Formats: sequence, structure tokens, C-alpha cells
Amino acid sequence: MGNWTVRLKKGGITLVAAFVLMTTFAGPQSWHVYAAEINADIPQVIEKASPSVVAIIGKPSSEVDKTLEKNRFNLAHGTGVIVASNGVIVTNAHVVKDMKNIVVVTSEGTTYRGHASNIDEESDLALVKIDAVGLQPATFASSSDIKVGETVAAIGTPISFALRNSVTVGIVSGLDRSVSSQYQLIQTDAAINPGNSGGALINMKGEVIGINTMKYADIGIENLGFAIPVDTVKYVLKHFELYGKVKRAYTGLELEESWEAVVGLPSMAGLRVDYVDADSPAAEAGIEQDEVVVSIGSDSVQTLVDYNEAIKKYLPGQTVDIKLQSGSATLTKSVKLGELHNTEATLTEDADGSSLDADSGKTKIGDSHFGWSMKYPAGLVKRQQSDDGDSISFVDAKGEFALSIRIASDQSDELSPAALLTTIAGEDDSDYSSYGNSATVLERQYVKRAEYPYAKVVSRSGEDGYIQTRGYLHGGRLYTVQLFVTKEQYTNRSKQNSYNDLLDSFKLAFNTGDNSLKDISVFNSDDVTYTSEYGLSIDLPAAWEQDYHGSTSFYNDEYSQSLEIHVTSASSGDTLQNWVDREVDMFEAQYTADYRRVDKPVEATVDGVPAWQVDFASSLGDEWFAGRSLFFIKDKYKYEVRMTYPKDEQDDELEKMWDNVVASITVDKETMDGELGFIQDLNELADPDRTALYKNEKFNYTLRIPENWTTNRSYDGNDQATKSFSFPGGYLRVEADNKSVYTEVVKDAEEELKKSHTSDSDYSYSAEDVTLFGDVKAKKYKVSYSKAHIPYTETIYLFNRKQVTYTVTLRTDVAVSTAANVARLNKAFDSFAFVNGTESGK
Repeated sequence: MGNWTVRLKKGGITLVAAFVLMTTFAGPQSWHVYAAEINADIPQVIEKASPSVVAIIGKPSSEVDKTLEKNRFNLAHGTGVIVASNGVIVTNAHVVKDMKNIVVVTSEGTTYRGHASNIDEESDLALVKIDAVGLQPATFASSSDIKVGETVAAIGTPISFALRNSVTVGIVSGLDRSVSSQYQLIQTDAAINPGNSGGALINMKGEVIGINTMKYADIGIENLGFAIPVDTVKYVLKHFELYGKVKRAYTGLELEESWEAVVGLPSMAGLRVDYVDADSPAAEAGIEQDEVVVSIGSDSVQTLVDYNEAIKKYLPGQTVDIKLQSGSATLTKSVKLGELHNTEATLTEDADGSSLDADSGKTKIGDSHFGWSMKYPAGLVKRQQSDDGDSISFVDAKGEFALSIRIASDQSDELSPAALLTTIAGEDDSDYSSYGNSATVLERQYVKRAEYPYAKVVSRSGEDGYIQTRGYLHGGRLYTVQLFVTKEQYTNRSKQNSYNDLLDSFKLAFNTGDNSLKDISVFNSDDVTYTSEYGLSIDLPAAWEQDYHGSTSFYNDEYSQSLEIHVTSASSGDTLQNWVDREVDMFEAQYTADYRRVDKPVEATVDGVPAWQVDFASSLGDEWFAGRSLFFIKDKYKYEVRMTYPKDEQDDELEKMWDNVVASITVDKETMDGELGFIQDLNELADPDRTALYKNEKFNYTLRIPENWTTNRSYDGNDQATKSFSFPGGYLRVEADNKSVYTEVVKDAEEELKKSHTSDSDYSYSAEDVTLFGDVKAKKYKVSYSKAHIPYTETIYLFNRKQVTYTVTLRTDVAVSTAANVARLNKAFDSFAFVNGTESGK
């Protein structure tokens, strides 16, 4: 006998089976009969199951880009399975979690409004409810009856909503799969595509054996889909019915899989206890780190999926025996289970209006701020819009044309027709002109329309592109409207008439009382609210922007004013006064008295808690920068909101803005990132005098440098010839030269100093011979430049050791030449030591 594989392809359905060839050759004959029966049964099976499968469509919700919700063509869809005749439908959590305006369509085409009633992201299952009666619920199989190799069919809504209740057929490829899920999954080669999520995987009895959830989509990967097994579906549905959510047992264990389990090899190693939460059920039961979990109740566990499958059999409050391996001993410990409190998914509310079409009833489109409007064809899709709305582009849903509108301000209305035509001719250097290397003008004219005259240029770009550009002058603005079509569309007379009709509808007016007119203006002069992961919300002027997405730094449009938010944890025993005193002391320690100012803290109230406001200013000798910080403590976190700006920009308008910012601040503990822990305030631990050893092995010296100084090296990471150690307003720099003659280096340095003094008498210096490190002869130069853009002083040392010339520069701006800064700088230099010598200045 031998193993054979037969592939039968009928009607686009491929059936694959492995069988044993018997000496009587009865096997193949039986297989053909069986395959024919299966093919004959499939239509009846689908006919039985399909009424229980529905298509789900809705509008995706986005906290990042709210414009997505307003795009009538931006829709999301999936599939669901009816589980109760009164309109209860199970689907994937990822299908409906962020879906608004849900619409459910049954297999015969009846449409219902729906809403997500329950969501469980851990299992990726959810319920959708529609107002209906007499629906046909699906019949669920038993997981124990599912066999690898049995024929199955997937029913769903792949790719497009127009393809709802599509059927693909395959086999069960595997059971107990662990792929991006807490629980086991069914593997199938039945085609599962985007939109199939939430649909039914059925057996040849028409019973649901799983809910389709995902597929592998990568180059070279085919027919690799997965479904949530029916027993997990039943488990979740039961919890939804009894508790409104899935109640999961909590042990307090963090477990680690063996290497074999991670890579998919069979493993009998169990799960190592990586961590035990304090005061958790596991801790109370005496389970300790590094013990190995062997079984949960009667279920042995080797993987995290095994563990989750076993623990889901128990409810919070129940007691379970956990067998563990501790060294050579086997232990059993009884754990009274707690409840796992995962962050529950927030059910998405419907968008404004109940229609799936966000633009229902809108036949015109325009911008109320820039004052234009035009017809709104059903297929017009907004592609891109600038932040202020002065540039916007559209495409046709069928890909037949593209349209752009650009508004340029500060344009004279007295521009002549010839000048206007010349101006808009340059607009052919647009995104669309890339379709050809040069544009051939086909038409150019000034159209004298009574209400809205315009300049018009039609050109051919390359072989396939045609561009019509229209320019309008109105109210000191140039409105440029540009249409791009392909040659096929341009030469179609009826199409060309429809495009011209669209362009002719463009008006330099916006009727706010017209309910059929959709306003796409994004211009905003009001404050914008920003919310951070730390629960803090704050309003800033619309013109201000975040430094980058997720940053807590903000800038005005000229980047001259900034606002930063700093959040740290309040240490035990710390107070608002102690915190503010530390910050003021640190600021004053950075600058000498003539170059800083700190006002006395002013008491305030922020979101119901005490706060202190501190005004400050500083300068390095040229421009003064001012600012103010607001300090407050709430919900165990310390918040500092700091605004800085050039001192000469401080005026009543800035004061008003600051007052509005402070009044807007709120802290909501519920919106904090659930994973936030203790955030150490580094200023509490900072020691400006603590040093770390730097060793330059190439040039044989060491230094002890304050650890809060920054280190800069030359562009070549392997070149240690130049090394700088910086702090705000100063640095220590070491330049090592093993190629030049020491006397020549000294000569060049002195010539440079003399040259600087000759060109500017405010640049002064002195020179002397000194001995360093006990026996090293050196040159010492002291430089002072009091009239510089930023006044500074320098001490420069030149010395030679074993054919290496060292130039060490100690520089401080006068503004930061505090006794402490100067002492640290000198101490760092005094620590200079040769590697084969004795370190000094420890």
C-alpha cells in the first residue's frame, strides 16, 4: 500500500485528501463517490446556514483623524452570525470596536440599524444588537466533533460589501493553534479575506464550528486562515448573558514559556513563574518566583495558551489546585482566584446623524471660511486638505478624474486678464503635470462671466493627461481650480460636458443657510484641547502645534513661544512647597545674580487643588528670555506647566493667553494610561558634583567629569583626538595632537590670540608659564571677551607629554560663572591624569 494525494477541481472548488491505497483499489473508487457527495451537499449546506450569516457595515471612528468619519466613502465592513432570533449577532471585537452608524444586512437583503452591545477584546468577540424578530439563529457544533481534514465552508463579506455572503470551501487544516491569541484557534485553508472577520466557519452539517478571525497575508503564504473555536464562542456568549462581560479569573502570576514552546516545539517543561504580584491570590497561596507551573486543576500546561484555556474554566472566587515543580520537589498549592480587571472596551457611540452616508442630503460642497462652493457629485472623495484649508484635492470614486482647489492670499484684485492667465499657466507645475514632461496649451482664454469672471487654460501633459485650470480673483485672494482627466475621459464628449458642468458650478460664495451645502472648512481660530497620557487636558490657541505627535512640547507658529508639560510622581513625604523650593534653587544655581530673575511664588488653584506660579527670566548676555511655571500635585503625580518666550514679547495678549491656559487645565484619573507606574523625579536624585571617570586610551589620559555634563566627540567615533564635556553655558574640551610639534602649536595659538586682540580691543588675554601635574611644563592663557555677543571667559592650557600636545580649554559664559560652576570646571581639569601616571583631583 502507499500514500496518495488526490486533487479534484470542480466549479472552482479544490478538494484535497490523503488516503491509503489498498491492494483491491477500492479506495480511489470510494473517494470519487465521497467527493461527489460532498460537492453535491455543499449547496444544501450553504442554503441552510447562510440565512444565519449577516453583513455588517459602518463608519470607522478615529481619535487621530476625525476627518475620516466625515468621508462618505470611508466605510468599514465585516460579518456576523445570528445567535438569537430577536436580533443578537456575534462578530469579532475588532470589527465593531471603533465602528459607528452600524448597519446590518441579512442574507435576503433586509437592512437594520445596529449597535455593539458587548465587546471582549481578549477573545476578539463582540455582540451586535438589531431590532428584529423571527431571525434564523445559527446552529453550533461541539468542539469535540471537529476533525482535522473535514470539509468546511467560510461564509462572509470579503473585500467589498457588494460581495456579502460569499462562500469559500476548504478543510480544517489544524486544531489547537496558538497564533496571536490568548486561546486556541482552528486553522483552515478555506479562503478568509478582509471582511470575512466575524463570519461563520461551518461543517457539512451546516453547523458553526468557529468564528473567522484572521489570516496570514504575506508573500508566499496562501490558504492560512484561523477561526475562534465554537467552545470559546459559547464561553464568551454565556458570560455576556450572565454578567454583561467576560469574568476572568486572576492568579497574579506572570509566566514564562520554555524555549521549545516559544519556537513551537513539543515541550514538557511547564511555565516558569517569572513574577508574583504582591497581595495577589498566588502570593497568598505561597507560590514563589522560579517555580514551574505544571498543571491547573486536571489540565497540564506547557504554553501560555494552555494556561489561559485551563484558567477560563474557573470563575473568580473559586479555588483551584495548581501543581508546581520547585527544584526537585513537586508541590500542590490551592489558590482562591481573584478577578482580572482588564480595561473594558468603550462602546463607540453613533456619529452625528443616523445615516451611514455622512453626507446624506448634501448636494453641494464648499468652505465657509474661504467663501467658495460648488456641486457635490456622489463620487467625489476628499483626498487631502491642508491644515488651514487653503489647499484641498479630490478624486472621483471610480478614478475618472482628480480635482484640486488652492487659495493664495495677499493677491491684488487689479491683476489684468493677461497677467492672470500667465499666473495660472504656471499652475501646470502641479501634482498632475507629472504625467508628462511638458504641457501643450490647447486652450487659453479669459471668460467674462458677469458674476465670476475667470482665466482658463487647457493643456495636454504628456500623452495621457489633460489639465483644465481656472483662476478667480476675489477679495485679495487667487482661487485656482484645476481638473485632471485622462485622454479616454477627455475625448468622451458626454464626460467632458459633465466635467465642465462641475467646474462651472464653482462659485465665490458660501450660503450658510443652505442645508444642502456641506462645509469642509477646517480653519479654526478657537483654542484646541490637548490630552496627555497622564490625564492632563489643556487648551492652547489653534495656531500652536505639538513638537511631534505624542510630545508634551508645544510651539506658536513663529516658534518664539513654547509650552512644556513635565509629569513625575510625588515621592512619599514630598510637598508642593519643597518641590517648588528645589526647582527655584536649581534655577538660581545655574546663573549669576545679574543674569537671572525669579519672582516670589504666587498661590493659585488648578482643577480644585493648590498650585504655585513662579515667574522667571534669564539671559546669557544678549536677549532675555522669560517664562513662568505652574506647579501642582494631583492623584500622586506632580505636574509642571512651563511657558517660555522672549521677554520683549510679554504683553497683555500673552498674559490673557496664559490665564486661559491655566483656567483650562484639568486632570482626569480615568483617562490616564493604565500602565503608568512610578515616574521618578530625577531632580530629587541629582547630584551636580557627582563625577564619573572618562578614559582616553588612544591618547593616554583620564578625567573625572560631572556625570550630568553631556559628552561630545568628533564625527569619527573612533577618533578620540577631540573630546568635549559640556554643561549649559560652558565646557571643558581636550584636543590631543600627536602629529604637530609642540612649539609650533604654541606659536600658532599665541598668534591667533594676538590677532583676535588686535581686531577687537575688548578681547583681552594674558599668558604665563605654569607647571602642571607636578612636573609638566605648560602654557596658560586667560581670555576675557566682555563685549561679545555672549560674554565669556576661557582658560587655555597647552602642554606636551610623550610626543602628544594637549590643548585643554575651560570656558564659561559670564552669565553662568557661578562659584559652583567654576569650581566644578576647575576640579574636572585638576583631575586630568596620564594613564601611566597617578590620577589627581579625586
